[in-house]
Amino acid sequence: MFQPTNSLILPAPWYALNASWQGGEDIVQKGLPHTQLAPAWQILLLGDGSPTRHLQLMTGEPTEVDVIDMSLVGVDKDGAPVQIEAVPGPRLRRQVWLRTASGQRLAYATSWWEASHVDEYLQNKSLPIWASLARLRTELYRDVQGIYYGESAALESAFGESGPFWGRHYLFWHYGKPLTLIYEVFSPYLTKYLGPMKVS
Repeated sequence: MFQPTNSLILPAPWYALNASWQGGEDIVQKGLPHTQLAPAWQILLLGDGSPTRHLQLMTGEPTEVDVIDMSLVGVDKDGAPVQIEAVPGPRLRRQVWLRTASGQRLAYATSWWEASHVDEYLQNKSLPIWASLARLRTELYRDVQGIYYGESAALESAFGESGPFWGRHYLFWHYGKPLTLIYEVFSPYLTKYLGPMKVS
C-alpha cells in the first residue's frame, strides 16, 4: 500500500496548461468547428476511447509509462479541475509521461485517486492506467468534462515541441462512482499521425 511520509516537503507541481481557450461539457458533447480542431484530433480529445490504446495504434509501438510523481495531496484541491471534489479524499496525485517503447513522449497525464484504493487499481505502477484496469476487467466509463488549448513552458521542454497544446480532463466512473480524475495534454508530435491540428 502507498505509505504517506510525515515529511513537510510539499508535493511536486503538476503541469496544467495556461489556457487561452477552454470549453466545458457542452462543447465536448457537440464538438468544435474543424477550423479550430481537426476531426482526427477531436476523436482523440473528445472521444471516450482509451488514449493509451489510440497512441499504440497510431505509432505501431507499445505505449509505455514513466511515472514522475506520486504525491499524497490529502483533501487539498491541488489546483485541479473542480471535478476533483467527486474523488473522495485523502487523495493521491500521480503524474506520468506516455511514450513509445522507443522513447518518444506523446502525452502527459496527471490523475487523482482516493489514496486508500490506488493500490487496488494500479497494482503495477509502471503500466498505463488503461492496461492496469483492463487486466482487472474493470468496467469503466470515461466522462470527458473539459478541453483546453494553451501554453506550458515545462511541457514544451519535456516534449521538445512548441506549444500551444491541446489538453482535456475527465472522470473515470466505475459501478456508478467516480474512480479517478485525469488531466491529459498531448504532444504536437502527434501531427505526424493525425495531421494538422486544425483545418484551414
